[in-house]
Amino acid sequence: MRCALGRGGVRADKREGDGATPAGRFSLGPVYFRPDRTPAPGTGLTVIAIDPGLGWCDDPAHGAYNRPVRLPHPARHERMWRDDGLYDLLAVIGYNLDPAVPGLGSAIFLHVAKPGCEPTEGCVALALPDLRALLALCGPEDVLRIEAQ
Repeated sequence: MRCALGRGGVRADKREGDGATPAGRFSLGPVYFRPDRTPAPGTGLTVIAIDPGLGWCDDPAHGAYNRPVRLPHPARHERMWRDDGLYDLLAVIGYNLDPAVPGLGSAIFLHVAKPGCEPTEGCVALALPDLRALLALCGPEDVLRIEAQ
């Protein structure tokens, strides 16, 4: 499947804001989907509906760094309910989660690609049909391996 990676390439030394996709082997999940735009995916991973009050903290100075948050949120964050459709379906890539180390990068997702499969801010992105097909094969024991070419 054709995919888009971070505009900063693939790096083993990923940092917040560098635009790089982290190299390594990572768990997947949970899966989030926007129910007003796409049906829940068939997958062996945990599935959660996105609502307009869901965000993701990307502020390294906040205790909720690299975690989902409820909006409004006092620290810097991303809105998960996006107009551009990129987060209509996504799986969290298990990078820098347990524990989240401030500054090593946040909000690293497997999500819907932009038209033309343009580079991401550090995520992995696939066309929506390919993302659905991939998630249909995934369960909690599966991992995503990201390597520099």
